[in-house]
Amino acid sequence: MIGAKAAARNACFLTTEKKNAVLLAMADALEKDADKILAANAVDLENAKGVLPEVMLDRLKLDKKRITGMANGIREVAALPDPVGATLEKNVLPNGLVVTKTRVPLGVIGIIYESRPNVTSDAGALCFKSGNVCVLRGGKDAFRSSFAIIESMRACLENAGLDKNFVNIVEDTSRTSATELMTAVGYIDALIPRGGAGLIRSCVENAKVPCIQTGTGICHVYIDDTAELDKALNIVENAKTSRPSVCNAAEVCLVHEAIAEKFLPLLKARLCDKREEKGLPAVELRCDEKAFAIVGGTKAGENDFDTEFLDYILAVKVVSGVDEAIGHIALHSTGHSESIVTETDEAAEKFTSAVDSAAVYVNASTRFTDGGEFGKGCEIGISTQKLHARGPMGLEELCSYKYIVKGTGQVRV
Repeated sequence: MIGAKAAARNACFLTTEKKNAVLLAMADALEKDADKILAANAVDLENAKGVLPEVMLDRLKLDKKRITGMANGIREVAALPDPVGATLEKNVLPNGLVVTKTRVPLGVIGIIYESRPNVTSDAGALCFKSGNVCVLRGGKDAFRSSFAIIESMRACLENAGLDKNFVNIVEDTSRTSATELMTAVGYIDALIPRGGAGLIRSCVENAKVPCIQTGTGICHVYIDDTAELDKALNIVENAKTSRPSVCNAAEVCLVHEAIAEKFLPLLKARLCDKREEKGLPAVELRCDEKAFAIVGGTKAGENDFDTEFLDYILAVKVVSGVDEAIGHIALHSTGHSESIVTETDEAAEKFTSAVDSAAVYVNASTRFTDGGEFGKGCEIGISTQKLHARGPMGLEELCSYKYIVKGTGQVRV
């Protein structure tokens, strides 16, 4: 970490043109080195079989299309405005002092994450463009994949005559290395855990460096009594099944009691019966008493409305209306993403005003909570806290600010 801290002191001297040129070279290098990266990923996948659930293997798996997506994410970051040095405010005081609030990098950012190798390239690119140095500590399941990606990116730094320590990976994947990052006061300026509830809780409870909470998503979709049912079915299906292993997938569906008897059988047919007919994984519906009485399925257990399943499982509850839906979300949400499906402006306004999550949708899938979808190129994580950064974290969220004060000899009386 000493090398990372030294590199951070030099990051402020990088021009936007230099950073963009290196990023474009990194994107090209990932595609050029695709076979090498895929070979490393194949070993990770083989070792993870029988250890990780099938849906988690999907998070780990790379193919040429996903590598191209990673490369394009880096190119999109290169095309974005450079946040470093931007003037946020400028005031001239009565005494003549000129006070400028200027955006600056955070410094050295530690990222602890699990089995998603694309995080490696996303984090590396975002940190580099925003003038930060990253220290990446991935999970052992994806280490070979992540290491191959970092080797490709670091080679581009060296080819450009830059310090390879702008982008770093921790080779020790034991708990010891995670603890060292959490407690690296003076070396790590911000820690970002990206993964499941256990990882995030461990970082929040044990970190002695500033920690930004990200990731865990108990996301809700509420179907109001005025909702167009076909629209609602499409939204719930996409939010639950398009990629159930990610944090913006829906885990809970709340249904207004006035339409429950009509909507729930349609939902069961769409998510269970029709998917089975197509040879796709059926969604297990874990229903509260009212929903179970209508469509059966599995009776919801004590913790099912507080669980991030990351699987083809959906908790279902019948509610009396938008007020009960808001109340349920307030008690059970992790503050990630929630959606209302309604044709009533009043219900939409009440929902978006009262629901206190990082992203609140009207008539759209929660799956859009993503840095790329939000125009940030890619993301370093989705913050579910309120201080400093909230929602998908891109370039600006990886910066702080400082005041530059210019005078002509003023002294305070």
